[in-house]
Amino acid sequence: MKKLIYSLLAGVLLMSSCKDQDLMNIDPNKPTQTHPQLLLTKIEWDTFRAYSGTSPLYATRMLVQTDGESEGQYFKWGRGDFAPYSSLRNVTKMIEEAGRINDNSYIALAKFFRAYYFYNLTLAFGDIPYNQALKGEDQAGYMPPVYDSQKTVFQGILKELDEANNMLKGLNVIIAGDIIYKGDAAKWRRLVNSFRLKVLMTLSKKESDNDLKVKETFAQIVQSEPILGNTEADGDGQLIFLDQEGNRYPEFNSSGFGSGMFMASTFIEHLQNRKDPRLFLYCTQTKIGKEAGKPINDFTSYEGGDPAAPYAETSIKAAAGKVSKVNDRFPSNPTNEPLVLMGYSEQEFIIAEGIVRNWISGDANQHYKNGVKASFKFYQTYVKGYEAYLTEEKANDYLALPVNNFALSTTTAQKMEQIITQKYLRTFFQSGWSAFYDNLRTGYPEFRRPAGVTVPYRWIYPQSEYDNNRDNVSKAIETQFGAGNDKINQQVWWVK
Repeated sequence: MKKLIYSLLAGVLLMSSCKDQDLMNIDPNKPTQTHPQLLLTKIEWDTFRAYSGTSPLYATRMLVQTDGESEGQYFKWGRGDFAPYSSLRNVTKMIEEAGRINDNSYIALAKFFRAYYFYNLTLAFGDIPYNQALKGEDQAGYMPPVYDSQKTVFQGILKELDEANNMLKGLNVIIAGDIIYKGDAAKWRRLVNSFRLKVLMTLSKKESDNDLKVKETFAQIVQSEPILGNTEADGDGQLIFLDQEGNRYPEFNSSGFGSGMFMASTFIEHLQNRKDPRLFLYCTQTKIGKEAGKPINDFTSYEGGDPAAPYAETSIKAAAGKVSKVNDRFPSNPTNEPLVLMGYSEQEFIIAEGIVRNWISGDANQHYKNGVKASFKFYQTYVKGYEAYLTEEKANDYLALPVNNFALSTTTAQKMEQIITQKYLRTFFQSGWSAFYDNLRTGYPEFRRPAGVTVPYRWIYPQSEYDNNRDNVSKAIETQFGAGNDKINQQVWWVK
């Protein structure tokens, strides 16, 4: 009997010891569970800043470099990276935590963020891991993910956005942790649907593909779904910055604006030819223009460097005081204007294009005007010191100029060029690579480049894929371009 008691006691002590040991093995600084709201805040902060910066501005002929050869300016880039997959891990974790507490609002937003990241990833490379991506933690043994065709990826993106829209429909909750719309699910639904229009327009060359139903879905969204409006109550999906540590504008105090960065002549000429007052808040007068005492609204006091010329040539011109720099408010102002992931202005240009393409009926001219006026209003609201140049009256005067008057365009090509060019003019430090992809899709605006240089269609796959996923990346390259043709000038499915 004593032996039995001792055995039972020993067993209890052993079980207690094991539980104590388990508790000791839990690191309180590395929680395995959290409320999805904590993940959402970081995801939003990271996502809305993900594609900001100067790199797209060199490729879209807005900036030039004078102290070295910019690979973006001369279209000489090589490998891209799969860094967005790291951000997507947080999105995956948010889905898991939302499922644990049975909260569909976070799952809906996660689907939007997944769509946004995968959209940019597939445009950058072509075929990418999608269906098997981000499965490492779910699998007993890690298997390198296969690549999905770009068409499959786009189908998945559109499906996830449709699911996000349906999940947000009628959702009457405040989404905690939301720094974009303060938890308003209805506003998020508008953003989701407007982004759907953007994705569908990106696929304009595939409008006859019966699997995608691009035109039909576009029309259904415009006619039946809530989309962004021109008021604060239903407006832009944007990240507003605060003058607080960790909350400031991304270019604040950036050293990159110091000596070698100047404005591109082609971008300035687009603005000058249209008497566009956004020129004044994008860049500075030339040194010569300022010293001559010209007012900032004198369009002749601005000049850029030729983006197709050797950088040393522009350096000499800049040293003579004949090239404008980026407006110093970008690196000196801790807040500046918000970064807009998807906004009403861009949406209106997309709808205008949809009308010109006969995807929907409507007044393309009115939507074009809405897009221009919304851009003016955005800068009037957020950029201090330039409000007088951006009033509604100034916008109306601007639209009345023959070069800006959409009603004077008679051919489809003229209308398309006018819409896409105006869409382009609003993307200075906004919208990431959108203007570059619009150029690949439409040819507008034409990008000046050195003789013999073509605009690339993509980036080369990361070296890490060759190191860790060679079989799958090699198969993706062979399927798309032929074995060994992982090159930037290879045309990808979406632009064929």
